Amino acid sequence: ERGQVESQIRMSSPRYAALTQPQPLSAKDIQQMLDGDTLLLEYSLGEKRSYVWAVTQNDVKAYELPGRAEIEKAAGEVYKILTPPESAVVQSDSQRKAEFNQKADALSQLILKPVANDLGNKRLVIVADGILQYIPFSVLPKPQTAKLNGQPARDSKTDIAANQVPLIYDHEIVNLPSASTLAVIRRETGGRKPAPKAVAVIADPVFETSDLRLLSVNGRSSLAASNQAASDSLSQARENLTRGGSFKRLYGTLKEAKAIEELTNPAERFIAKDFDADLKRATSAELSQYRIIHFATHGVLDGDNPNLSALVFSLFDKLGKPQNGYLYLHDIYKLNLPAELVVLSACDTALGKEFKGEGLVGLTRGFMYAGAPRVMASLWKVGDEPTAKLMREFYRYHLKDGLPPAAALRQAQIKLYQDSDWNAPYYWGSFVLQGEWK
Repeated sequence: ERGQVESQIRMSSPRYAALTQPQPLSAKDIQQMLDGDTLLLEYSLGEKRSYVWAVTQNDVKAYELPGRAEIEKAAGEVYKILTPPESAVVQSDSQRKAEFNQKADALSQLILKPVANDLGNKRLVIVADGILQYIPFSVLPKPQTAKLNGQPARDSKTDIAANQVPLIYDHEIVNLPSASTLAVIRRETGGRKPAPKAVAVIADPVFETSDLRLLSVNGRSSLAASNQAASDSLSQARENLTRGGSFKRLYGTLKEAKAIEELTNPAERFIAKDFDADLKRATSAELSQYRIIHFATHGVLDGDNPNLSALVFSLFDKLGKPQNGYLYLHDIYKLNLPAELVVLSACDTALGKEFKGEGLVGLTRGFMYAGAPRVMASLWKVGDEPTAKLMREFYRYHLKDGLPPAAALRQAQIKLYQDSDWNAPYYWGSFVLQGEWK
């Protein structure tokens, strides 16, 4: 029955089938997609043993790794440090970083040490499996391959132990759902003319009845109470999506919008903020005129039912009336966004243990199906202030210095890593780039 359904999908929607059920490629086909500066690492976790394939233009190597349980335990410990529950007592930065260095080094030895001699300074394209999809490889330390007098080797650029230098220092890192997905992306976007304008930003929506912007609509402090009853129609959907959470204003997203505004001229940009950051503008056909689409808002991911994963935009209009602000996954598939890059600067994705990550993959693939060859998104609940700083640096490197998105993200993450206030991996490591690196 499943085979019949998949056949029907391929007949009725071949583009959707190609992206979500890509046909496997041969090793030779995969090699032909790579350039001389790129190494593809593809993981497969198994019960008794796992594997990683290291693929370049000229070579294919396979290495045996420990079984799934051992890798899941090590990766789970790393992810737990990166994403502590809000109700837990969070360690000081120094304690948390020390524990992270220990756990991340152990994971790196498991999954990266076998390929250490293949890494060089190449771009790393990661096709992860299972729990490894939660781990941004950028935060993992370089695998320790040598010791001097019984001590870890040291990195000349940082003068710290080599097993504490993150991969991002020497490697541009890109993620893919599968190597076959890249072939689909290139086939769909090959020869496509770039959109005429630079960047469209949807940022800083109005979520709560207590928002001062909403209170000032009619100049009455009682507006929140009067609108509470009217907003009851949204409460069930909100409860389902947030699982009891709430949408707080994200002041950092306004900083992101201003940073992008400073780097572009008025004719090249479109910025919708406050009440204008609504669902209508987020799904407007006008967005197809821009090479970059930047959504700076809350994201909600549902691993039980990925179709309920969504981005959240203004839940009230300029008159203070409640409105639908949820851009669900099934709506994303209907968009026409031939952008070069979609950035999901969603500061409350909360990719928790119970969600299993399917939602994030769903949103990413949704935007790829809508036409974007690359999507930048977060793997956990990201802080408002460090995210604003990371995005400001990313766009400076991309728009001002002209670096490709993957290279610009790497430089932005290194910038935060070198900042003593934000060098902990949970501040800068959440965002990953999926898709095309060229």
